[in-house]
Amino acid sequence: MNASRSTPTTASAAGLAGTTPDLDRAIARLLAFGTYLAIGLLTLGVLLMAVAGQSPFSPTSFPSFDAARLPQDLAAGRAEGFLWLGLVTVIATPSARVIAALVGYARAGDRRMVAVSLGILAVIATSVAVGLLFSGSAT
Repeated sequence: MNASRSTPTTASAAGLAGTTPDLDRAIARLLAFGTYLAIGLLTLGVLLMAVAGQSPFSPTSFPSFDAARLPQDLAAGRAEGFLWLGLVTVIATPSARVIAALVGYARAGDRRMVAVSLGILAVIATSVAVGLLFSGSAT
């Protein structure tokens, strides 16, 4: 058998877009951790709602997001604090993945992928800014 045929050449063996296996593993761990953390926080929030007799379907039982109130809600053990933190974790995990890849690409000196990662982060930041800008105009 030819030695060149025995070495894997697929994208999964080489890593996504030139990433190293170590970077791939670190990103996989980050995504798994973020997912498990979000599931845990959301589950805890739902359980706290059930114990308090709150219905998640009642329009008045769930306050809107307020980042300044989040620490107090968590410290007081209020369901909404855990639910909001779980949702923030769900939203932040993919962005954390892009940041981790950006750092990995920068360390490896891959300027093209650093630029791609920065572009993705710019799109995410623009989306958040537009969402915040127009969040009050929908009511």
